[in-house]
Amino acid sequence: MHATIHGERTLTELDHVRLSKLSDGQLPPALADLLATADVVHARDMPGDVITMLSQVELVDAHSQRRQMLTLCYPADAEPSAGFISVLSPVGCSLLGLKTGAVATWQTPCGEASAARVVAIPFQPEASGDYLS
Repeated sequence: MHATIHGERTLTELDHVRLSKLSDGQLPPALADLLATADVVHARDMPGDVITMLSQVELVDAHSQRRQMLTLCYPADAEPSAGFISVLSPVGCSLLGLKTGAVATWQTPCGEASAARVVAIPFQPEASGDYLS
């Protein structure tokens, strides 16, 4: 089963292009579907409440109510123990393009359903004026 997302998905043009080139076109089905259906906007037009690549995100787990901070990154920069989550992972793909307040759902590698609410985006490159990251 793929990650399922509740809410609209918006990507920057640059994120869309870079993600389309990952893994020599062998993207996880959920990410390929997202790239095919997302609204794509210029980085300068990206609202500050949308998760883009390299955004820092505060989540609250739907079951445990545990808060956690993650940074959505490219696979080469992933370091889950330090909170850097690859966009190719079920969690990473479920977050990309979501707005603050949305709920991301995904399945763990063990097949368990997980969900978390996006409560804040403390850092988004585009909101800080970085349109090229």
